[in-house]
Amino acid sequence: MNPLSSFPITRKWPAQHPERLQLYSLPTPNGVKASIMLEETGLPYEVHRVDFGKNDQLSPEFLSLNPNNKIPAILDPNGPDGKPLALFESGAILVYLAGKTGQFLPASTAARYETLQWLMFQMGGIGPMFGQLGFFNKFAGKDYEDKRPRDRYVAESARLLGVLDKHLAGRRWIMGDEYTIADIATFPWIRNLVGFYEAGALVDFERFTEVRRVLDAFVARPAVQRGLLIPQPN
Repeated sequence: MNPLSSFPITRKWPAQHPERLQLYSLPTPNGVKASIMLEETGLPYEVHRVDFGKNDQLSPEFLSLNPNNKIPAILDPNGPDGKPLALFESGAILVYLAGKTGQFLPASTAARYETLQWLMFQMGGIGPMFGQLGFFNKFAGKDYEDKRPRDRYVAESARLLGVLDKHLAGRRWIMGDEYTIADIATFPWIRNLVGFYEAGALVDFERFTEVRRVLDAFVARPAVQRGLLIPQPN
């Protein structure tokens, strides 16, 4: 019996390989966290594109998996105790996949919590602040005559980059020599800030030399290069 057949989301996105982990996503900064992690770990998975242009994220099938109508979300047929597990929120997905594979989350208790600390730094700071800056610089917010909202997010984004830049001095990755889910969560957002959001000049990005160094190392990883393109356009 298909272990996923009881999940309504599979009616809209049928699983061709129900034995594999199912990923529902788009190549956004949050979405590629999951695809990069899956590429890095080597877990077999099947990807389904959630088309925002068609409001797929508001469909009853998608909402049955994520009531918050955001990507990414996963459905793992081989979850804890051998039972399927549905999961949303990119940070939770990273922690789950790290635990499932024993990869990219340090084994020692202290280092594990320090990694989670930097993951939360991304989830609570970098993601929301960079996203707001992107809105005010790239999308509808750019037409506002009052630039104070944009400038507020410019200042906060620059401050967060400064915190990270100082931390990265003398370190290969956020956690030192070990590449972790903290890096996988953080650097897609930084790449988006200076690329798609076109906000590099606003935050004077080139002064954050340590962040630039690690960003370049991150995007050079083969698994990252693959994950950044998943899912492909229909």
